[in-house]
Amino acid sequence: MSSAERLEFVSVEDYLEQEEIALTKSEYVDGWVRAMTGGSNRHNQVKLNCVYLMMRQFQGQPCQVFDSDTKVRIFDDGLRRFYYPDAQVVCEPNRPTETYQDKPVLIIEVLSPSTRQHDLDEKMRAYLGIPSLQCYLILEQHQPEAIIMRRTDAGFLREFVEGIDSVIELPFLDCSLTMREIYNGVEFTPICVQESETEYEIPAGSEK
Repeated sequence: MSSAERLEFVSVEDYLEQEEIALTKSEYVDGWVRAMTGGSNRHNQVKLNCVYLMMRQFQGQPCQVFDSDTKVRIFDDGLRRFYYPDAQVVCEPNRPTETYQDKPVLIIEVLSPSTRQHDLDEKMRAYLGIPSLQCYLILEQHQPEAIIMRRTDAGFLREFVEGIDSVIELPFLDCSLTMREIYNGVEFTPICVQESETEYEIPAGSEK
């Protein structure tokens, strides 16, 4: 998803209260609120394919799949952030009445021209700081390409996967995702679109 920034500092409590009644979703970044806009049809197809594939494999298992309607809450050195990942898998879910998760083991983001810089930078740093996270999966929407950040004893290691016949193994969940199924129904473009969007910027001084 892309974002249009609202320059107003709000508390976590006010943000969560506003989100309960808001007609559109917003992210929370250390006191700053960013209103989200919808993704392209291609973006949503990739996201939904991932959710479907994992739900199909997790039937009867304790781990649950959540789509982009569920936030992830991140504590970072006393600061708090709330993002809406395109998909996340949680094996120790929060209470059903809450609107966010704290312990995802897998987070998936599908890159868009408007958000790729933050998915690969700001959000990556925040996601990799989640103690429970085992893998951050970043998918292109225009080509069958993926970046996989896997937790190891030496920290997170980056893996690059490309090609429609490739398979992404997720041994910590005892499952795998094939690129052919992830991109089922997706019409590719000759190259990945990588333009940045200046509206998706954090206010100066709000980053650590």
